[in-house]
Amino acid sequence: MPQVLRREFILGAVAASAGGCMHMHGWATPHAAIDWAHAEPPNSSALPSLLRLLARLDTTALTAVHRGRVIASYGDERLNSYLASARKSLVSMIFGVSVARGRIDPDATLESIGFDDIGGLLAIERTATIRHLLMARSGVYHRAANLGDATDRAPPRGSVQPGEYFLYNNWDFNALGAIFEKLTGRGLYQAFAEDIAGPIGMQDWDIGLQPVRNDTRQSAHPAQHFVLSTRDMARIGLLMLQEGRWDRQQVVPRSWVRLTTRITTPATEVARTSPFFDGLGYGYLWWVFDPAAGWDAGMKGGYTASGAAVQFITILPALDLVVAHKTQAPSELNVSPQQYFEEIVPAAMRLVR
Repeated sequence: MPQVLRREFILGAVAASAGGCMHMHGWATPHAAIDWAHAEPPNSSALPSLLRLLARLDTTALTAVHRGRVIASYGDERLNSYLASARKSLVSMIFGVSVARGRIDPDATLESIGFDDIGGLLAIERTATIRHLLMARSGVYHRAANLGDATDRAPPRGSVQPGEYFLYNNWDFNALGAIFEKLTGRGLYQAFAEDIAGPIGMQDWDIGLQPVRNDTRQSAHPAQHFVLSTRDMARIGLLMLQEGRWDRQQVVPRSWVRLTTRITTPATEVARTSPFFDGLGYGYLWWVFDPAAGWDAGMKGGYTASGAAVQFITILPALDLVVAHKTQAPSELNVSPQQYFEEIVPAAMRLVR
């Protein structure tokens, strides 16, 4: 039984043989239910300094994957725990599958699908589309079921046209889960299990461990949290790095991966309306390294899922690298975003340079 850590959500191994993997152009993709292949990092001299850094910080586990093989691991990679807001990037992936199947029209308005909330949405808010919610640009500032967002910076309700203003707003993210179930007849967890976790062989996924919370009781649409292990987070990252393909199956449409990891809100706008970390723009529920911000060349085209207490799934296509990082929750452990982006990610990048 996979380990899991529950909490009151306020904020929201032996190497496998190469025979268990498909090899293409020097890559190794684990088959379903087969463990990862492991390899020495191209720059093995950089590994001790990465491990010393992680030991000094509050990191619970890290998995670094290069060209489909694990090149560095730290801590208990099998431990299932809270992803915080990194869950939102999983929601983006789930939507992509159903959009491609024609079950969801991303340009449908909330009014056209009959979607509402406690006390009613305003007329202007009902003109927001599903796409606006995916971009966190809905203009809907109804109270959300959970805290830990930027709603304290929200303009007055009804003052913003949908699409005009970026706000990192949990109402958008939670509403997407309810919209998905309304339009497809499946819950987020069922869809994730059937469309993603199963096809890519996630080793520690357990649908029964996924917690749903409504802390404020001011919205009908709860926060659907995820708990995953670090090695399964790395599988998500590798799936995205391979543009939605796993083994011989296109799990998430390639066009959706490319669309959702492009910048829709530049870092300068994020900094004005929902400050997080300088240089990060936003796509469709993914944080994107904005090239205008002067990031290292290895981060060109890169993007990341991000959650409180530094739950990260970072994809760096320029280096064929995935970094999955977490700190245990609930606990007093924490690694700051500054430590992650300025120390851990550069140390992981040195493994392949």
